[in-house]
Amino acid sequence: MKRILITGGAGFIGSHLCERLLEEGNEVLCVDNFFTGNKNNILPFLDNKRFELIRHDITFPLYVEVDEIYNLACPASPIHYQFDPVQTTKTSVHGAINMLGLAKRTKAKILQASTSEVYGDPEIHPQTESYWGRVNPIGIRACYDEGKRCAETLFFDYWRQHKVKIRVVRIFNTYGPNMHPNDGRVVSNFIVQALKGEDITIYGDGSQTRSFQYIDDLIEGMIKMMNNTEEFIGPVNLGNPNEFTIKELAEKIIEMTGSKSKIVFKPLPEDDPKQRQPDITLAKEKLNWEPKINLEDGLKKTIEYFKKLLNQ
Repeated sequence: MKRILITGGAGFIGSHLCERLLEEGNEVLCVDNFFTGNKNNILPFLDNKRFELIRHDITFPLYVEVDEIYNLACPASPIHYQFDPVQTTKTSVHGAINMLGLAKRTKAKILQASTSEVYGDPEIHPQTESYWGRVNPIGIRACYDEGKRCAETLFFDYWRQHKVKIRVVRIFNTYGPNMHPNDGRVVSNFIVQALKGEDITIYGDGSQTRSFQYIDDLIEGMIKMMNNTEEFIGPVNLGNPNEFTIKELAEKIIEMTGSKSKIVFKPLPEDDPKQRQPDITLAKEKLNWEPKINLEDGLKKTIEYFKKLLNQ
């Protein structure tokens, strides 16, 4: 039994990770400041004797004893990370320093939940881990994109300088139950609008592409990366390489929900990437991992979740 710390543990991805690690028999210490995390996501675990919850902001140091750390804390949707961009950068940078310091002291293995946003609006397609990215360092998305890029820098420097046992994953668009209904991401936006019969809002002409992975696939990849015993520390892309246009996604959700919603088009936000698709060759080779759940099956489960949520 390991004692595992998950920062951002009450968030969308964090709550699924808490559940999986508890099922495997571990002690889980969930840390969240509840800026975007939701206590409802972790309510089922509060009676579990192996689960502990701490309300804490990781821009301040944390003194606990743990064997492993999953560093997930950071608002991840534009609506939330642009609300307080300075705090977003602090969460990525100060948070990484504090969690790496904790890992250094306790000799814990630490995994950084990085993002496909480190590639910015890419010139190469699909994106491989060796691509350095094309990010606007002074744009409205930079607080998140550059914050995550700096966190990766810190992880690799702690590894080189202090021999901290690091793992770095770059997460591509992920969806599933426990998503925030108002987080502004396309899957949750489209499902909520379709279920309410509202216009479905597409920014741009809908020809921009994304690749969507279901949450269970991501959790499997993260745990495989943490448990990887080779010298492979990443970064490694975790995403579903099946690519769809935003318009195709909207049409599929309208069809699956039986909605009467109409699609409306609005101007594309600044620095919004036109294409996003992971090259997962490295994940297949090093982790024996690839996504198993197709878009339709994943959307069914996600639509059911939002139906229940909206009917409460």
